[in-house]
Amino acid sequence: MSTINYDLCRVRALLFDVDGVLSASVVPMAPDGGPLRTVNVKDGYALQLALLRQLHVGILSGGRGEALRQRFHTLGFDPKDVYLGSSVKLGDYRDFLQRHGLSEDEVAYMGDDLPDIPVLRRCGLPCCPRDAVPDVKRVCRYISHADGGHGCARNLIEQVLRAQGHWPSDEEELRW
Repeated sequence: MSTINYDLCRVRALLFDVDGVLSASVVPMAPDGGPLRTVNVKDGYALQLALLRQLHVGILSGGRGEALRQRFHTLGFDPKDVYLGSSVKLGDYRDFLQRHGLSEDEVAYMGDDLPDIPVLRRCGLPCCPRDAVPDVKRVCRYISHADGGHGCARNLIEQVLRAQGHWPSDEEELRW
């Protein structure tokens, strides 16, 4: 049973910020000053499953770097759906919707900080991790029980796929 007050059967697309959502808010820095982001393997599994179940899944992140691009390539993302270095997320959000023929009410977006608010105000299902900033929490319809980088994406994806009858059964063998 879902804890999200939204018709999850309407969701055809999931968009995620990276830093503070798919990775923890606090990241160690490499010697060159770049971030060494964490990844949550359960989030990664759920992202792959959402793609396998034919949901449109994308990334809207101000972060950049080949490691990020490679992570999403490895998970099976369409490279056009990975918006890195996104300084104006609303423009990239609109591009994503247009390319996939989506209406805003068909999109769930999970962000955690101020640059995410314009997209959160527009999408059908605005979501955030438990440790998002207060301004983001005020505009979100769903606040995960998990912190960023600690399963909040898995939490959202699992609820959407279960509501749509696409979460794997105990007997189902998945083919990637």
